[in-house]
Amino acid sequence: MIRVAAVGDIHLGEDSRGVLRPAFDTLGESADVLLLAGDLTRHGTVAEARVVAEEVEGLPVPVVSVLGNHDYHDDAQHAITEVLGDAGVEVLEGSSVVIPVQGTRLGIAGTKGFGGGFPGRSAGEFGEPVMKAFVRHSRDCAQGLERALRELADRECTTRIALTHFSPVPDTLAGEPLEIFPFLGSYLLAEAMDEAGADLAVHGHAHLGAEHGVTPGGVRVRNVAQPVIGKAFAIYHLHPSAQKPATATQPSPTGSERVRT
Repeated sequence: MIRVAAVGDIHLGEDSRGVLRPAFDTLGESADVLLLAGDLTRHGTVAEARVVAEEVEGLPVPVVSVLGNHDYHDDAQHAITEVLGDAGVEVLEGSSVVIPVQGTRLGIAGTKGFGGGFPGRSAGEFGEPVMKAFVRHSRDCAQGLERALRELADRECTTRIALTHFSPVPDTLAGEPLEIFPFLGSYLLAEAMDEAGADLAVHGHAHLGAEHGVTPGGVRVRNVAQPVIGKAFAIYHLHPSAQKPATATQPSPTGSERVRT
């Protein structure tokens, strides 16, 4: 069994020191890895990133992250990535990492992702240059994720997780105003997951959304934005097997969630 802790949209500021550390220090008892689904900071400053780094440095489990739109706000995303990296966090953007867990190989591929919407209400690559650039950026993020997932397949990972900030499906946006769905995610991310294969997709960004969703190809999707899960982190149990794709999830006795893969 692989135990995955995940949370996004923690939005730490300079006044947030120590807020999450007590909960994170318990991860060694309940998880094998911690995933951070972006929007780690409030305004994307390096000072805020240092607070995040203090919260996760030296934890008893590996920490893997993507950045979110807030983390790009001050145009300091490269410096933020460096600060987090110095604290031992693996920050992904169109890239992947393999973590040995319980004699298996857990692969995590990640990208921030971007907007654009979903079938029936999605943006197209036509018209003004700024609109074309918008859609191309979303497509570039999705293609980077697909490449990273395929690399994990080549590296013989038993289980693969797609980690993003923006949502790949509209299911987990339920509760958000319909008008802003195109700014909360893109179907291109789901296409990348379905084409390359994944056992679980984890994202944030949708504070008013729902936790559970699924891609058209059957990949289970979880929105772990902290306002949605209502706690320091959610735990998902993955059971590697030779059977793909994932079957239905079941509640566990501990209140975490089991996703049989």
